[in-house]
Amino acid sequence: MQASRPRRSALYMPGSNARALEKARTLPADVVILDLEDAVAPDAKPAARQQVAAAVRAGGFGARETVIRINGLDTPWGADDLAAAAAAGPDAILVPKVGAASDIDQVSQMLNRAGGRAETRLWAMMETPKAMLAAAQIAAAAGHPGSRLSCFVLGTNDLAKETRASLGLERFAMMPWLMTCLAAARANGLEILDGVYNDFKDRDGLERESQQGRAMGMDGKTVIHPDQIATVNAVFSPAATEVASAEKIIAAFDLPENKGKGVITVDGRMVELLHAEMARRTLAIAAAIQARSSG
Repeated sequence: MQASRPRRSALYMPGSNARALEKARTLPADVVILDLEDAVAPDAKPAARQQVAAAVRAGGFGARETVIRINGLDTPWGADDLAAAAAAGPDAILVPKVGAASDIDQVSQMLNRAGGRAETRLWAMMETPKAMLAAAQIAAAAGHPGSRLSCFVLGTNDLAKETRASLGLERFAMMPWLMTCLAAARANGLEILDGVYNDFKDRDGLERESQQGRAMGMDGKTVIHPDQIATVNAVFSPAATEVASAEKIIAAFDLPENKGKGVITVDGRMVELLHAEMARRTLAIAAAIQARSSG
């Protein structure tokens, strides 16, 4: 069973904006991604790096996961970003423009040599045509010696730019790539987060796309504005009916007469052990969300 830590919403916050970094400590996002890449102008990147590293070291983010998105290692800032992030010790480092398994191996090795704390994971931005064609190999890098890879993050805007595919029509053109990345992630025990919805004032559109992502099997969605968090959190939280159904399945399998059975009947439908495993994950996620809300 995969981890039951909620990652419903992952909010990008510009690393050059001190006020935004402070606000990130109070927002109900499950994950805050402190961005040194797209959200920061070239001349502001060194100062943003210091500011983000200091913010992570200072803590105060509570149960929120802290993730630093570095610049690519092929840029003038990437290596210094990685060194600073390793020293700061976030929950994860998000690597942009991953195109091959060797990229994951390289960053993992550099992070290990830099003395990054053992708990710091690597997340991979899947946002290029190369990444789509190599998704299975990139995900499989999680099993390489010393690898820290634990999550895919879809970069649908960059993918649209590079492929010239449209994000319209319910992301029809993107669907094969999104599902390829999801299958690769699941085959290798990785979490996966959906890409952003650009019109942060369009709540109905955000809800539709979030529902689509959840139906596809995504663990959560990246967001670009605090106003998007509540909608995304609601969509990716188990509904009360789901929790009740999960509890009923677990209780049914625990009955003495069902001990040792692989298939039972619950409310007139056949339920297998795999459904019990899914039910346990639903309950674990629901409990983790409840604990976070109460904390």
